[in-house]
Amino acid sequence: MKHRLSITVDEKTIILIREGIRSGKFRNKSHALEYALNEVMKK
Repeated sequence: MKHRLSITVDEKTIILIREGIRSGKFRNKSHALEYALNEVMKK
């Protein structure tokens, strides 16, 4: 089950996320953030 989450990030982060979406690495912003959080939590 997925839950809705509201966050605030700086503009540099949004630019990086958009680049990842454009390149096809991520499907959308949620996918990018979920991927990043999972990577951080693995460490």
